[in-house]
Amino acid sequence: MYDSEDKITVHFINRDGDKLTAKGKPGDSLLDVVVNNNLDIDGFGACEGTLACSTCHLIFEDHIFEKLDAITDEEMDMLDLAYGLTETSRLGCQICLKKLMDNMTVRVPEAVADARQSIDMSKNS
Repeated sequence: MYDSEDKITVHFINRDGDKLTAKGKPGDSLLDVVVNNNLDIDGFGACEGTLACSTCHLIFEDHIFEKLDAITDEEMDMLDLAYGLTETSRLGCQICLKKLMDNMTVRVPEAVADARQSIDMSKNS
C-alpha cells in the first residue's frame, strides 16, 4: 500500500495547451494515470493498452526519455503509425511510472492517429 508521498506527479500538456496534472503509483502506466484520474484527453488509450492503436502517443522531455526502458518492436510498429512522431515519442501505455519521473511533463501531440482505422488520411495530402 502506497501513501500519498509515494505518488508520482505527472503533468500532461493537452492538445489545446492546457496543463493537466495527475498523480499515479510507481508501476502504473501513463495510460493508467490518465484513466484513473479521468483526464480529458480525447481518444487517449482507445485500445486500453493492448498495443493495437497509437492514441496514447506522448512526447517526453529529453532527460526523461533517455531513462525510459527499451522500446519493443510492437511499440515501435505502433509509433510508426502515429501522427506527429518525434525523437522522444513513446506510447503512454508502455511507460510505467518510476520515482525519477516525479514532476515530469509530457506533451500530447496535436493530431492523433488510431492505428485501428484502416484508412491513413495523411498520405492523401
